[in-house]
Amino acid sequence: MKSLHVALIAIAFGLMTSCNTENPQETAQAAPETEATPAAGQSAVADDQSQQNVVQVAAGSQDHTTLVAAVKAAGLVDALTNAGPFTVFAPTNAAFEALPAGTVDGLLKPESRSDLRNILQYHVYVGVIPAERFDDDMTLGQVNGGRVKLGLEGDQPTVNGAKIIASIPASNGIIHVIDQVLLPE
Repeated sequence: MKSLHVALIAIAFGLMTSCNTENPQETAQAAPETEATPAAGQSAVADDQSQQNVVQVAAGSQDHTTLVAAVKAAGLVDALTNAGPFTVFAPTNAAFEALPAGTVDGLLKPESRSDLRNILQYHVYVGVIPAERFDDDMTLGQVNGGRVKLGLEGDQPTVNGAKIIASIPASNGIIHVIDQVLLPE
């Protein structure tokens, strides 16, 4: 019986090796040349059925067009569409308009990308902190390495003094809409 198994294995091995009759050099030459294209990130995944992620929620808001343009200019779309979880403090267009004239236009220039990334990453915490959990003198370490201070003004949750206008859950975290742009020290 043992010799039958050995014989069957030998026959199977012989068949497998004899089936590959191609010359490896011919195969390599016959393969068409293709240009390398950069792979799209998580933001390229099409999914119309799941709950929207933080970027998709912001992109669907007329009050966050400046923030979305900044996230795109900073190259952070793919990072923020990943699984997270994230707490994003999302300034409104009005908050950006309250900055000194020319600030936003200057930050959106390619040469200011690192400054823009630093500011935007100061608006992101890795983890989910719902507004109900805000407490006076609570601090969070932000993605850029800075810290923000959470607090309460009466029943109104705040971050570095900016008021939380609304909180919107997303598939990969939560967005707290704020009335000011947070600037790192």
